[in-house]
Amino acid sequence: MAAPHPDKTSAPSDDWWRGAAIYQVYPRSFADGDGDGAGDLAGVRSRLPYLAELGVDAVWFTPWYLSPLADGGYDVADYRTIDPAFGTLEEAEKLIDEARALGIRTIVDIVPNHVSDQHPWFRAALAAGPGSPERKLFHFRPGRGEHGELPPNDWPSQFAGETWTRVEDGEWYLHLFTPQQPDLNWAHPAVREEHEDVLRFWFERGVAGVRIDSAALPAKDPDLPDFVEGRDPHPYIDRDELHEIYRSWRGVADAYDGVFVGEVWLPDAERFARYLRPDELHTAFNFNFLACPWDAGRLRAAVDDTLAEHAPVGAPATWVLCNHDVTRTVTRYGRADTAFDFATKAYDTPTDLALGTRRARAAALLTLALPGSVYLYQGEELGLPEADIPRERIQDPMHFRSGGTDPGRDGCRVPLPWTAGAPHAGFGSRAEPWLPQPVGWSGYAADLQAADPGSMLVLYRTALRLRRGEAALGDGVLEWLPAPAGVLAFRRTPGLICVVNLAAEPAVLPEHDQLLLASGPLDSAGRLPRDTAVWLRE
Repeated sequence: MAAPHPDKTSAPSDDWWRGAAIYQVYPRSFADGDGDGAGDLAGVRSRLPYLAELGVDAVWFTPWYLSPLADGGYDVADYRTIDPAFGTLEEAEKLIDEARALGIRTIVDIVPNHVSDQHPWFRAALAAGPGSPERKLFHFRPGRGEHGELPPNDWPSQFAGETWTRVEDGEWYLHLFTPQQPDLNWAHPAVREEHEDVLRFWFERGVAGVRIDSAALPAKDPDLPDFVEGRDPHPYIDRDELHEIYRSWRGVADAYDGVFVGEVWLPDAERFARYLRPDELHTAFNFNFLACPWDAGRLRAAVDDTLAEHAPVGAPATWVLCNHDVTRTVTRYGRADTAFDFATKAYDTPTDLALGTRRARAAALLTLALPGSVYLYQGEELGLPEADIPRERIQDPMHFRSGGTDPGRDGCRVPLPWTAGAPHAGFGSRAEPWLPQPVGWSGYAADLQAADPGSMLVLYRTALRLRRGEAALGDGVLEWLPAPAGVLAFRRTPGLICVVNLAAEPAVLPEHDQLLLASGPLDSAGRLPRDTAVWLRE
């Protein structure tokens, strides 16, 4: 068992989240402990030493609750029960305790916008009928048209497809995602009480924080008006009522020294910052940086904008390159269009994986050097590419609701390769994984990379170790330095410089005392090649 790593001495323990490195685990694809082809808590527990050696401060688990898995677990049937495919509540408690013993905190995922259609509340609502108290927990409405045959409004879906489904008695219910994910009515006090009790349930079991899914969506205009592009306020995104909800949640978290990270996709910087006021959420994901193309000017602007929008509320920025919904970094950076947009995902997009890998290595050092916290999606430290999933094996509802034009998100969810010579690359011992691993997947195996000083895994381990030991890294101040066009150079006080070259020509490094880490070799003249990054000590 790996020894627990120490907390960085420059930061108080109660503010650990301001500069933390947090690892995202998608449990179904992380490690299979019982050999049934799907990842589980036993698999995670067996790999905790790996996470400790990697050097992360916390692990965020995407939903591990009871679920029919209509949307990868984001259709929750019971927040207080671990899905049997993953294990038991007792195993979850052991995992939390064992991770804590290694210096790793646990963050769980809460989905306030909706529940599963198998949730007891929704099943009771269907049985109770129109006008019942049970239906008031959701958004049930009569339809429009002469016989109620038309949906109550025309709101667009967060996925492709319809947002209303009609039930046998003629009423319709709202679902911004799939029909298996009915939206909750957050104007109802029972919905608020239930979620606050769920927060307490998990904080009392030792979790350090909660990630809030689709955090800007739960509140709805009670009149459910038709959608009008540009209308302010929006009928279901970023409504003012949300802030009172999250202030109440913050009171629950503060009682347990817990923290929040919100999934807040908003283009308006001022509106985004409101969620990070001192009495609301602690942090929120920075999607402008995630979606930014591999372009020096655009990246610098994304960094500046992010720091500027966080500064008025004193919150740390949260940096992320990839997650369980997004095309993997190695693949995205190897394409002609290196930005990310759900609307532009398509089959058969040409990709240069060697180029993408070189850029992803540089992006890792860039991201880990920025001020604030950073989230690392499982497999990014192995340099995994996006996998092409055979159409007959795709499970993601985004694919089906698009009519098959969207390849979906399964390509970034393929089970991890752990051991090159083992069945299924060491993911599990017996059954075929729930998503197929591509040919050659074992070439990315963690055991191979651990023995290769030039691997992506060793780069991440080294960077995370340096990040933990350097007072200049994590939360703090960034100062841009003069640099040629296409080159990013900044100082992290005291005395650490990060340089990233996105220009066509090699770049001369600024004066320094020590080269701490490089994403790739310097050229024969000691210059920084294209798509390469370094950390320097002044």
